[in-house]
Amino acid sequence: MRKIYLFDTTLRDGEQSPGVNLNTQEKVEIALQLEKLGIDRIEAGFPAASPGDLAGVNAVARAVKNATIIGLARSREKDIDAVWEAVKDAQDPCLHVFIATSPIHRKHKLRMEKHQVLEAAEAAIKYAKKYFSKIEFSAEDAGRTELDFLCEVTELAIRTGATVVNIPDTVGYMTPLEYGNIFKTLKENVPGIEKIQLSAHCHDDLGLATANALAAIANGADQIEGTINGIGERAGNTSLEEVAMALETRKELFQAKTTITYGEIYRTSRLVSKLTGMVVPGNKAIVGANAFAHESGIHQDGMLKEKTTYEIMSPEMIGVKESKLVLGKHSGRHAFREKLSDLGYELSEEQVNTAFGKFKELADKKKDVSDEDLMALIEEKLITTPEVFVLDTIQVAYGNQSVPSATIRLHTIEGGVLEEAAIGNGSVDAIYKAIDKATKEEVELDDYSIKSVSHGKDALGEVHVVLKQGDFSVQGRGISTDILEASAKAYLDAVNRLIDKRKTGPSRRDNLSLI
Repeated sequence: MRKIYLFDTTLRDGEQSPGVNLNTQEKVEIALQLEKLGIDRIEAGFPAASPGDLAGVNAVARAVKNATIIGLARSREKDIDAVWEAVKDAQDPCLHVFIATSPIHRKHKLRMEKHQVLEAAEAAIKYAKKYFSKIEFSAEDAGRTELDFLCEVTELAIRTGATVVNIPDTVGYMTPLEYGNIFKTLKENVPGIEKIQLSAHCHDDLGLATANALAAIANGADQIEGTINGIGERAGNTSLEEVAMALETRKELFQAKTTITYGEIYRTSRLVSKLTGMVVPGNKAIVGANAFAHESGIHQDGMLKEKTTYEIMSPEMIGVKESKLVLGKHSGRHAFREKLSDLGYELSEEQVNTAFGKFKELADKKKDVSDEDLMALIEEKLITTPEVFVLDTIQVAYGNQSVPSATIRLHTIEGGVLEEAAIGNGSVDAIYKAIDKATKEEVELDDYSIKSVSHGKDALGEVHVVLKQGDFSVQGRGISTDILEASAKAYLDAVNRLIDKRKTGPSRRDNLSLI
């Protein structure tokens, strides 16, 4: 079977999802998990966007050892310089350079003729060769580009020195038949096509991203670009976990495979969902909560007799395990460590000790601690933002015939104590107004959401907030068995992120429509 390379753009295209803003530590954490998953190529960001983006890509480049690290650039020398500065410390650095090629982009965005697009692409690739031995070239909006011109662009990229040529369906317009035919045409008509790898990058505006990616593979594509959970601009990108499992489940049809570690899929999905604040829908293929759930009596009967009657893959394969080890307040450190190992966490002794202390606090509030509780707890404690303000205590007074009020006490990084009280339209509003008074930060609450991490009346609740302040937009997360405490933690987390983000400045994406 031929190998299909997986190019993950969760940290670049995925981060362009509305409301998603990852800090450097979170980018590194996701990148290391992608490395553990076995992703071949990781697009870590768009370094020319801002100093913060460049620093984030550089941190990923220094942390990851077993995957190619890629930075995105427009066909401009300053963008290419920024990518090199960001990825030069990587074990295997690569440039991803693009220019739009479709008639509508040439006319309205670039205001270029065909020959000018060809000249710009050639100049960019030639300039990049002074830095990079690996160069991926993308023809933005290739799906709506004239086939003869796309062949011409691809031939030029190969002749100039590109090692991968990407054919993106930038706006999710293609159908599988049309998109597959593009790859077939390129394979049959472009001289030197055998010297490079062809890549497919699909968006999901019509819900066809995975289908189009598989059509590309069937017609000769060597690489698939996408994200974990399919996140990305507008309706998102191809879900890499869907492509990987489709190739594995239907290998006799595609005769192609990836080399990822399937057992890390679920954990990677959870981490990306947690850090981006983008909840995975219950009916999402492969990683959704209902992907392996059966309610119909007929289905349940079939499953009890033979699982393959209604399951074409096993949950264990992607890392969803049924655990028989129940943890509670009487559990010891050894059982706790064994549980973490079973869930796939490899922690230092210091991290285990910190997590164990938090586990004991949680176990005092809950009779049984589920796998979901533990995973949420570990992920919250291991992914942190520099804390300028730390929640000490919170007191809320509420009645349906009285005005809600809240008193909060915070510790500061300098060791000071701040205490403030406020009233509000509800308990959460009162808490947030008290925090605003204590921190003296003027912010706008742009989004607030709650979800249950586990089941039962004592389930952990997770709160996700998005705060805005001028050009800055940050997200915060908090978990607790008390939803008001979780709300306060999430808000303070966002405030701390806001203060941290102000140090590097806002990301400047110039309102680009990136591939």
